Amino acid sequence: MATLPRLSPTAEHRIVKAICGLSPRVQRRLFGPPPSIDGLTLASDVHALIRLAELAGSESFAAGMTVAQARAQSRLEAAVASSRPVIPMARTEAIEVPGPAGSIPARFYVPHGLPAGSSTPLLVYYHGGGWVIGDLETHDGVCRFLAASGGVAVLSIDYRLAPEHPFPAAVEDAAASFAWATENAEPLGVDPNRIAVGGDSAGGNLAAVLSVLARDAGGAQPAMQLLIYPVTDSAKDTPSRRLFANGFLLTRADMDYFEATYLPSGSDIDDPRVSVLRTSELGGLPPAYVATAGFDPLRDEGEAYALAMREAGVRVALRRHPGLVHSFANQTAIGRTARGAMLEAAGALRMGLAPGGAGR
Repeated sequence: MATLPRLSPTAEHRIVKAICGLSPRVQRRLFGPPPSIDGLTLASDVHALIRLAELAGSESFAAGMTVAQARAQSRLEAAVASSRPVIPMARTEAIEVPGPAGSIPARFYVPHGLPAGSSTPLLVYYHGGGWVIGDLETHDGVCRFLAASGGVAVLSIDYRLAPEHPFPAAVEDAAASFAWATENAEPLGVDPNRIAVGGDSAGGNLAAVLSVLARDAGGAQPAMQLLIYPVTDSAKDTPSRRLFANGFLLTRADMDYFEATYLPSGSDIDDPRVSVLRTSELGGLPPAYVATAGFDPLRDEGEAYALAMREAGVRVALRRHPGLVHSFANQTAIGRTARGAMLEAAGALRMGLAPGGAGR
């Protein structure tokens, strides 16, 4: 398939947003009918986005890229998808969080419209990217969206990445950053009893693992888990990893590459800090909102983890968005279907962290 020349991120954003904003009828005329797999039909705006990515020559991260090239591509894709202008905040602040191997960069977001003179709920957020790519910039739009739509402050954590810092470095940074947030709730101006953890993909994995570790440590625990298409079982070959191995943005080859890069030789893939679904006891965890995408290789394991928590007595809301693909958290500025899904996640966050909210 012939590819189109790359334009500036701003120009590409305008084109992608315009085409993804067309009516489903027009999108079907331009790109054909969306595929149906496993009883699900891809949303027409998501189908348009995938076809545009193909025309732009977007490559799999596993397609012979160096780590530096993969990170550069993820930043470019995030820049194309980001809101213009950015969602305004009342305040953003760069913070250095003490970690086990030095300072962990973080960014603190305070949205407009929070009630004056009251402690604010907080979401400690871990970005996606297979523990290899992603940073504060690739998920700036995600954090702004959740802060503004969810009515919460957000602390975004730039944890250490593989291969420079393989497992368990990211887990250690996740635990350290949550502990720091709870210990510094007062200077941050947040309510220590309303601190949630969340993340997408690999970040969802870290949020889930951290919740287990916090429970076992017996100290401060998250008030809620916000898990967006989390990685929960790197040890099992699920049907969704096979069904959606290619053609839906995240590929099976990408996941194999990320997991192989994150886990040093000799790692135990059954370790619950890697495959959190393998945790022997899930009772006593914080309430959780788990969102999955119908056309995502990680769909089945995210849903299996939600059901396992529920069976253990945890209060869990599980929501499959049937027409979406992996990375919809980053697509709110260009796609109506992704925006709707993330508005629902933000609503769950607002409800779960409300004073005396549903989560407690």
